[in-house]
Amino acid sequence: MLLDMPPDTTIKVERQLRERIRGAAQSKSMTINQFLETLMKDYDRRDRMTRAAEAMRSASPEVMAAYRAETAIWDVTSSDGLEGW
Repeated sequence: MLLDMPPDTTIKVERQLRERIRGAAQSKSMTINQFLETLMKDYDRRDRMTRAAEAMRSASPEVMAAYRAETAIWDVTSSDGLEGW
């Protein structure tokens, strides 16, 4: 099944940066690959949240009113009596 694995690659970075990455990964008991994957997941999430916030800021008052109305409907589910499930 080794054929299904993506090939490794090399990324050229300055030695000082590589050592910082290696040290940070080791401090979290992670491989460099795991550490970089975590960084990218965090980056992707922040990017999605930034784009969502920008979309909300640029939405028309009508669109925001519709969003708030729908959110209020869904908020009712938090008091549906199913706590503890």
